[in-house]
This record gives sequence, structure tokens and C-alpha cells, in this order.
Amino acid sequence: MAIIELIQQYPKISIIIISVIVSLFITLVNYIVMDKVKMRESKERQKQLNQQIKAEKDHNKKMELSQELMKHAMENMKHSFKPMLITFIPIILVLWFIKDVYSSTAIAKSWIWYYIIAAIITSLALRKLFKLP
Repeated sequence: MAIIELIQQYPKISIIIISVIVSLFITLVNYIVMDKVKMRESKERQKQLNQQIKAEKDHNKKMELSQELMKHAMENMKHSFKPMLITFIPIILVLWFIKDVYSSTAIAKSWIWYYIIAAIITSLALRKLFKLP
């Protein structure tokens, strides 16, 4: 296959490109599936609750605020779980493909680090670009 040969000929550049494509896919799924308004409201409320907990002296009131904070954290986790379920299988398949393709290249032992670093940088940039929480 011409694509696999091209990937193996330029392993560093190709792993970065693959990482950018996968990060774009994940970001687009998050953008489409997540309820961004609810996520932002919930995160803002969490910030407020954290400030109230720090300022509060009464132990019982701190416990009530902590319980409300946990409720919002669970809600955020529930909202972020749906996109993860959608993207999990495709990402596993891509990583499996990448592992096989890069096993005979110069970066056979370090391709995962190139992928992870490129994915983190790309994800941060795309989340800012799409204004995701």
C-alpha cells in the first residue's frame, strides 16, 4: 500500500499528522455531542462552591457545599462520558494500526511519545478554537 509506505518513509511527520487527525475527530465529536452550556454552568458553579468551601468556617456547611460540588462533578463526568464512548473504539483501532505500521520504522520504540505529545498540543489548541469547556 502506498500510504503505509509513505508513513514508514516519514515516520515522525506521519505520526504527528495522524495524531492531529485523531485529535480533530475527538474534538469534533465533543463539540457535537456535549452540552457546552450545561458544562460551562456546572464548571462555573464548581468554582463558586470551591471558593465558598474555602471561606466557610462551619464544618456542617462545608459538608453540604462539598456534596453539592460532588454532584456537579458527577454531572460533568456524565456529560464527558458520552463522547468518550463514541470515540473509544475508533481510537483503539487507529492505535492498533499505528503500532503495526511503526513497528518496522526508526521510531518503533518511541512512536507513542510522538503521538501523545502531538495529541496533547493539538487537543489543547482545538479545544480553545472550538471554545469547549
